Amino acid sequence: MYTEWYRNRGYDFTITSSTAYDQKWIPQRNIYESISVAVDTIFSNYLSKPNVTQPLFTQYCDGKKVSCPNWMRQWESKTLGDRGYSALEILRTFYGDSIYINTSEEISGIPASWPGYDLTIGSTGDKVRQLQNQLNVISKGYPLIPKIAEDGIYGEKTANSVRVFQRVFKLPQTGVVDYPTWYKISEIYVGVSRIAEM
Repeated sequence: MYTEWYRNRGYDFTITSSTAYDQKWIPQRNIYESISVAVDTIFSNYLSKPNVTQPLFTQYCDGKKVSCPNWMRQWESKTLGDRGYSALEILRTFYGDSIYINTSEEISGIPASWPGYDLTIGSTGDKVRQLQNQLNVISKGYPLIPKIAEDGIYGEKTANSVRVFQRVFKLPQTGVVDYPTWYKISEIYVGVSRIAEM
C-alpha cells in the first residue's frame, strides 16, 4: 500500500483481498482474540533499513509446500523461535543484520496518491511537493532529469523536469502531470529508491 503497487500499474485499488498477493482485514469476518491483541500491540511497528525512509517490503512462505529462498520461511522461523531466537533475531536471519523494527508516530488512512486532476504550471500544495521530491530522487539514477526546488509550487522549472522525465520514459512531452505520468513517476521512484527491493 505504501508504494501503491497496484495503482502505479493502472489499477484503481491499493490492496486486494487475496492472500496470494497481500493481506486485508474484512469486516464481519471471524478473528482470533489473541491475534487481535497482538495486531493492536504492534500495528504501528514496521521493518526499516538504515537510510531508507519507506517501510521494508517483506514476504514469506511456508518453506515446505512453497519454496522462497530470499523470503522468510514460516516453519523455519518457528524452529528458530523454539531455539530461543527473539523476533528481531528471526527477522534478521532472513532479511539481513541491518534491519530494525521502527515505530510510526502517526497512523492514518492512506489516500490514493493521484490528486484527481492534472498538475500543471500554477498548481501548488503537498502533491506538487511530493512530485518534486520524487523527481529529485529519480534524477539521482537519471541525471538528465534536472533537480528542482521542493517548494510545492509548480513553475516552469518543475514543468521542464516533467518534460524531460516524459521524454526519457517515452510519454507525451506535455510538461503536465496527468494520470499516466503520475503513476509512471511513482513506478520509477519505487525502483530507483529501492522501496520494493524485497
